[in-house]
Formats: sequence, C-alpha cells, structure tokens
Amino acid sequence: MMIRVAITGNLGSGKSTVAQIFEILGAPVYRADDEARKFLQDREVIRRLVNGFGETILSDGQIDRKSLAAIVFNDPEALRFLNRIIHPLVKRDLRKWISRHSNNTYIVHESAILFESGFNKEFDKVIVVTCPVETAIARVIERDKSSREAILSRMENQWPQEKKIEKADFVIENDGLKLVIPQVLEIHKKLLSE
Repeated sequence: MMIRVAITGNLGSGKSTVAQIFEILGAPVYRADDEARKFLQDREVIRRLVNGFGETILSDGQIDRKSLAAIVFNDPEALRFLNRIIHPLVKRDLRKWISRHSNNTYIVHESAILFESGFNKEFDKVIVVTCPVETAIARVIERDKSSREAILSRMENQWPQEKKIEKADFVIENDGLKLVIPQVLEIHKKLLSE
C-alpha cells in the first residue's frame, strides 16, 4: 500500500530542497504552491478574486501575485477568502494526482501550510523541515528579494515551528550545521521498509 507523505515547514525552512532530494530518490512530488499558482490563471478564479479584491490585483488581465500578496498577508480575512477559493481546487487536484501515482511505494506532497489548511489529514506521515527564524529570513531575503517586514508578515500567517514539530512523524533540521541529505536518506529507508 502506498504511503502518502507530506513535507511542511515555515517560510525559508528548506522544504523545497528536501522535496527535491526525495524526487531525486525516485518519489513523485506534488508542490502545492506551484499548483495553487496555476489556479490563479483560471478565468473563474480571476473573476472571483477581482470580485473580492478589486481590479488593483490585475496586471494585463492576469493576477499580479505581488499585489495579491500585499493584500492577503496583511489582512487575515482576505487570506481566508483567498484560501476558500484556492484550497478546494488544490485538494481536488491533489487527490487526482495521488490516484495517478498509486503504484509508487510512497508519494510526497510539499506544502507550506499543511496544518493550517487541514491538508495534513490526507497524509500517513508528515515531515517537518526546521531552521532558526533568522536563517529563514536571510534565505527568503536572498531568494525573493523581499523586505524583512514582508517576510515577517507572511510568517505570522503560519503556525509556529514548535507546533508543527509536535504533530510531525519526522523532523529534518536544516540549520546549516546538520547535513540534510543523510536525514532524508534515513527517512527514505524507513518509508521503503514500511
């Protein structure tokens, strides 16, 4: 029976890197953030978001993700509105994707807001990738060229790392001191032996 594994962690923790390692090891990986971005191009989604947020979120008829982020990461109700539109679409797409990959020993789902969205109930095992907050902020500033304030605002919408660790089956420390690949290989071996 296929094992459904989810990888989560806060912004800048390195969950995408960990997912990439699992992919190299042969596991199919579903990236929730990438799929959610695709749904932002859907005409019906665009219509609903414009109805909720106004035309200021558009650029050449498409959703301007920076404008949308500026709204939703500073207004919890706006974020809930966005999530009520996007999450059901991602969940349905994820279920189809899982059924297409059911012949694998295990599959991996990468999601920044696994617990916050309730998606964790769809999975047999959860891996939480951790790192110190200042390390995460430095990584995101480098990667996204975001301001510290914008990053902290986004982080406020995520569960604290400690709360995620409590619910994890596995924890990968990505603090720059402990090597990540051996931690992933250890989990990979455990998943193959189940």
